[in-house]
Amino acid sequence: MSTLRFQALQEASNRKPVHFEEIDRKSNLFGSNVFNEKAMKQYLTSDAFKGVRDAIQHGTKIERKLADYIAMGMKEWALAKGVTHYTHWFQPLTGTTAEKHDAFFETSYDGSDPVEKFGGAQLVQQEPDASSFPNGGIRNTFEARGYTAWDPTSPAFIYGTTLCIPTVFIAYTGEALDNKIPLLRALSAIDEAATEVCKYFDKNVKKVTATLGWEQEYFLIDKSLANSRPDLVMTGRTLLGHTSAKGQQLDDHYFGSIPTRALTYMRDLEQECMLLGIPVKTRHNEVAPNQFELAPIFEETNLAVDHNSLLMDVMQRVAERHDFKVLFHEKPFKGVNGSGKHNNWSLATDTGVNLLSPSKTPMSNLQFLTFFINTIKAVNDYETLLRASIATASNDHRLGANEAPPAIISVFIGAQLSKVLLELESVTTGKLSPEEKTDLKLNVVGKIPDVLLDNTDRNRTSPFAFTGNKFEFRAVGSNSNCSNAMTTLNAIVAKQLIDFKNEVENLIENKDMKKDDAIFNVLREYIKQSKKILFEGDGYSDAWEKEAAKRGLSNFKTTPEAIKAKVSKQALDLFEELGIFNHVEAEARYEIELEEYTKKIQIEGRVLGDISRNHVIPTAIRYQNTLIENVKGLKEIFGKEFETIAKEQITLIKEISGHIEGINSKVLAMTNERKKANQLTDAQKMAEAYCNKVKPYFEDIRNHCDKLELLVDDESWTLTKYRELLFTK
Repeated sequence: MSTLRFQALQEASNRKPVHFEEIDRKSNLFGSNVFNEKAMKQYLTSDAFKGVRDAIQHGTKIERKLADYIAMGMKEWALAKGVTHYTHWFQPLTGTTAEKHDAFFETSYDGSDPVEKFGGAQLVQQEPDASSFPNGGIRNTFEARGYTAWDPTSPAFIYGTTLCIPTVFIAYTGEALDNKIPLLRALSAIDEAATEVCKYFDKNVKKVTATLGWEQEYFLIDKSLANSRPDLVMTGRTLLGHTSAKGQQLDDHYFGSIPTRALTYMRDLEQECMLLGIPVKTRHNEVAPNQFELAPIFEETNLAVDHNSLLMDVMQRVAERHDFKVLFHEKPFKGVNGSGKHNNWSLATDTGVNLLSPSKTPMSNLQFLTFFINTIKAVNDYETLLRASIATASNDHRLGANEAPPAIISVFIGAQLSKVLLELESVTTGKLSPEEKTDLKLNVVGKIPDVLLDNTDRNRTSPFAFTGNKFEFRAVGSNSNCSNAMTTLNAIVAKQLIDFKNEVENLIENKDMKKDDAIFNVLREYIKQSKKILFEGDGYSDAWEKEAAKRGLSNFKTTPEAIKAKVSKQALDLFEELGIFNHVEAEARYEIELEEYTKKIQIEGRVLGDISRNHVIPTAIRYQNTLIENVKGLKEIFGKEFETIAKEQITLIKEISGHIEGINSKVLAMTNERKKANQLTDAQKMAEAYCNKVKPYFEDIRNHCDKLELLVDDESWTLTKYRELLFTK
């Protein structure tokens, strides 16, 4: 088996960058394979075009007759580009995307007169088999019918020779079975709530859009090297492997010169993104060796989530052309930084204003403070739910690992804005005098742009940080679909804005306050109530853990602990009030996430047992036999003196035996715990058993294996080593 490792190393070492030529400038390519406004104007009738635009801008329903005209134009556009098939592209609760391709080609009943057929019925709705997708007990396996329905707010696109139509996915009984439906519901809620609050400041605002700019971190590993590691192939991470002598300690990879093969891959990927309308802009080396980052321009959140889901698929496909394997796992390698997917979130009005960006006028800055403080209050009140939204088996490895935000949710706003909030906190209760109001607006609210100009400090340890004109939710994992975090964040802020408006209206109507007085009074109370969530220090420190506990903040370090918040009364009431989930949908997703967690740990346990017993132990025994033969030879030559001469070899033989025994006993104990866990019928208890009883053995088994890696002859070791995986360019 060691020959496989060395063959892989030779292949990787001999790789040359794949030849790649850019076919045109990015501005000309952008959106070429997207049925966007430009394409619709060319291929749709004026009524059909207006129908799609109204659906996008106002959420109006597209009538079936109009859908026929839209489908006709979409088909002609696709056929002109060489497309042969179409698919409803959706995001089931597997965390990935799904698609079933159908040919445009059809024949008549007798097999004659073949035509390319695609009508409104095929565009608007399909019935994929839903039996094998996660449903959390919503329906029985034999109740296989599910529906995909067109989402006109996310444009159709061509990938390869297939027309992909973004859709939602629902059960026959009407419950959402995907990530898109709850996100769309949350975005509708934030639009309505934020628009109502905006009218305090600008009556012309008719719509508020939540925007998202994600930052996708990933590792690029040579395909041959990745395929030589069964753990990488099966789980996406290395379950064992001794850390390399050199890792990231020299800080020489971060923002360094991008390796040639990786850069060629990035250029090819960016071209594919341009064709698909994904506005990628930034690329650079990340902190760990062979780790990189890709980031786009901000987009409307639903479209941004679709683009990120599509991108992750495209990245893998392009990687194949360049003999790479992309690793999205949050912690594929022990001892070096893992990967996140920072979600940069803001709110924008249809009048062109970023609600989280200060301006030059006091009125605009009062609007900024309103949305800024309400967001902080929402995070304060729903920190456990926000933590639950980013909880996965893979992200558990990253959160709090002295490289990423801790599992404790807190908000960082910087020293200067902290001073602003402190001054606002001292606002007089009730009506403000003209002098107080003038002083407040000119000396506090009016000076915010100048404050932010000097507020250059950033806090990489904060899971939720204000970064000038947006909040950066840094705790989202690299392998996650952004929709879970974005559904939760937009929902809690929407709920908070609804409460804010009710409180302001109450003061105006019942306390006879002016609008500004009422707003200042409510914001002052929110600042007081949200102090526990604000933290400016080192999130990695033990001191913060203790301080957070004193403040009453949660610190859920594992997924089974964290996701209980999703079915708390607070969460169920929130989702039901806003129409995002009914109780059945919320509880089903909770069951699905528990089951997914259990299965991932179960798979990792099986793979670790297999590798340690079928790769590591046989390799160690073969090397041990070599040492035994050496000792026998020394005894034959030196007689009684051999014990002194062969002392080191004998010690090594004993040490290897100790590690072999340790692996065997721990694997056996882990397997027994796994069998016990499998007997449990309650999903929460089973997940907890895998977390607390099975998973702890992983580190023990790994330690024995990693010690053997240092003891066994390098040429005998079968598994590709960290130094080879991380430093082969």
